[in-house]
Amino acid sequence: MPQRLPPLSEKSADFIEGLSRQVREYMLHLDRAEAETLLASLLQRVEQESSALDLVAETYAVLLARVAVSCDYQELAQIHAQLNELEIARFETVPSVPALHYACTHYRDLLAARTLILVESEMAEKGDGPAPLPYALLSMGSDGRLEQTLITDQDYLLVYANGGDEQSDSYFATFSCQLVERLAEVGFKKCSGEIMPSNPTWRGSVQQWNRRILAIVRYEFDEYAKNLMDLIVLSDARYVAGERTLADALVEVIRDFERSYFQVIWGMAKAATEMKVGLGWFGRLWTEPKGAHKGELNIKLLGWAPLVMNVRILAVNSNILETSTLQRINKLEEARSFSPEFAAGLRNAYLFLTRQRILLQIRELRGLQHDAYFLDPRTLTVQQQDELRQALRRIEELQKIIHTNFTIV
Repeated sequence: MPQRLPPLSEKSADFIEGLSRQVREYMLHLDRAEAETLLASLLQRVEQESSALDLVAETYAVLLARVAVSCDYQELAQIHAQLNELEIARFETVPSVPALHYACTHYRDLLAARTLILVESEMAEKGDGPAPLPYALLSMGSDGRLEQTLITDQDYLLVYANGGDEQSDSYFATFSCQLVERLAEVGFKKCSGEIMPSNPTWRGSVQQWNRRILAIVRYEFDEYAKNLMDLIVLSDARYVAGERTLADALVEVIRDFERSYFQVIWGMAKAATEMKVGLGWFGRLWTEPKGAHKGELNIKLLGWAPLVMNVRILAVNSNILETSTLQRINKLEEARSFSPEFAAGLRNAYLFLTRQRILLQIRELRGLQHDAYFLDPRTLTVQQQDELRQALRRIEELQKIIHTNFTIV
């Protein structure tokens, strides 16, 4: 299950104290009636938001309890849709990116785990018997980084124990295809890049995975770019369901190979520094010059993705175990790879870009636009446009750090 974020830090307590001090200082300029009105308004606002969040939390708990006992894929799909709507409501009340990440990742882990159990039961009922070997489901991409949002697709792999035969491989091939179909029914879109266990590339025994990853890092495959991308995706692998020891073993294998073959990390770093960022000359935002998205910025491709990718490279190179982008930034700050100021800038950049992506997802889900990738900067306030430019500048600075550290020419 996804890890909870750490409790409020001393810095957070300092922020609350500072905010309280500002209110008290403001009240020095008010008479008694004005002060009472201000405090009453603040109290009413806090109670309203707290009440709204409590109602969401109660409904959320009821829905999660239903997931644990449901035996119907259609019901799971309905619960999934309701949970998404709850997260939209909560985000519109308190637009916290980490809170939405945690909730979406948590309930999708539960939905995926329940679907896994139901598929195994289906296989047994059809006469294929129970799973012949222990197995585990791992997620990658945003899910692997504990960064699920309102729109998701399947980024999963399957690993099973050694000691099987062709019959075992055949069982897990059938099982994986069925799992992918059932997950789609529950609301997990199929991955357009085929990063799903129904694809033989993304399932296998521990031994098969070892051979496959070794072949990639040794450049034994012809499709260098594709296999490099596969390794980048594997860098975010995380246990979801099944036999945890198998998942942990595979994650350790991935990390060992990445650490042992510097050219792999170097290749990832080169790809990361070559990613285009949506900032042009004199700080102008790069927008589409023509077409359906004329005047709009692809915030995923030209902002969010380069940030996540470049942070990932430094984290993998520093042997940081965390997969979350924010946690990776924190760990890199602790390791003094980043100054406190630069780390804070990266965190702000990630939160701003991700918040904008979530708002675009809400618009797409409500039928107000066709995708959640393109942002029209003209819809932002002047302050938000400045925040966007600052975020993109931070990413360019990050790329320069990686370019220098890996001596990329």
